[in-house]
Amino acid sequence: MSVGAPSRAQARPSLLRRWGTVFYDVLSRPSGAIGVALVLTHVLMALFSPWLAPFDYKAMDSGLILSGPSPEHWLGTDHLGRDVWTRVMLGGREALLVCGVATPIAVLWGGMVGVWLGLRGGWPDEIVMRAVDAFLALPGILPLMVLVVIFGTGNEVLIPTLAFFFGIPVIRVVRAAAQTVVARDFVLAARARGHPQRQIIRRELLPNVLDVLLVEGAMRLSWMLLTFSSLSFLGFGVSEPTPDWGLMINDARTFMSLAPWGVLGPMIALSSLIIGVNLMADALGKALGIDRAGKAVL
Repeated sequence: MSVGAPSRAQARPSLLRRWGTVFYDVLSRPSGAIGVALVLTHVLMALFSPWLAPFDYKAMDSGLILSGPSPEHWLGTDHLGRDVWTRVMLGGREALLVCGVATPIAVLWGGMVGVWLGLRGGWPDEIVMRAVDAFLALPGILPLMVLVVIFGTGNEVLIPTLAFFFGIPVIRVVRAAAQTVVARDFVLAARARGHPQRQIIRRELLPNVLDVLLVEGAMRLSWMLLTFSSLSFLGFGVSEPTPDWGLMINDARTFMSLAPWGVLGPMIALSSLIIGVNLMADALGKALGIDRAGKAVL
């Protein structure tokens, strides 16, 4: 090893120090602190709500149908006499599970394809990008609904379906970021030395588009959460009796004039989670120097 070359042990603390600085920068921003607090609250609620929920989410009481908020039922009961607060606490579990698994898959496959296209160029780039344009021209939720109708609404269908469709926009964003890196001298030098594409991608491109991937992943998570709840609202996602915010809003909207808490509870919960993810993504983008509007490195 040449004198002055950093060892792996030296590089690891440097990497940890960098991400520690980024995390501190995110928390030092009001939007980042609020976003992290909201997301962390929902994650903790999803993890511990089965033990903290005051009632069984399936328990029905015909004598308490559409009853108002009370010391016992903080958000009242729904049209089947079930405790709304219990179901709101448990309503984010499926959304966070499905979207929390599907988002990294979407970012991983879309990012790898985008990086490869940014380096490769030529006719593969033209063919894939025209296919991406065709997918993006479709109304986002319609292809999802078709696949869910054909294959079912289980998590084994929802996760790969959401991961596939939400990975397509990632291709375009990461490809643009990779093209700016490909034009730099160190990539040109690696090509001139005859390094294979996989080595250039692993050593030169991926480390330089990682920031864009992280911010894009946070953005895709917020859109995926909204889409997942929209599918449940339309009857193509979670089914009864599993509690889900989108499904709860659909069930309670008929009785909104009599019992608005059945809609307001899950609506506020879903909104606060999506707002939290967006605030966190915004703060992360600023901390990393990523322009979310332009999707380019500042």
